[in-house]
Amino acid sequence: MDKIKVTLTRSTIGANARQRATVAGLGLRRVNHSRVLENTPAVRGMIKRVLHLVEVSEDETVGQA
Repeated sequence: MDKIKVTLTRSTIGANARQRATVAGLGLRRVNHSRVLENTPAVRGMIKRVLHLVEVSEDETVGQA
């Protein structure tokens, strides 16, 4: 399965509680923190809710051991 890299680019200060919970659910803790996640519909839906706070890119380490 493909993987995607999600990076928190903006602070969650000023975001509502639901958006903060979604960012935490993605495993992002602080600004510029990144996670490599499975590209599933559930993760895509979470990213869509907080797209204004995160940056998404294809993970370039796919295929490496």
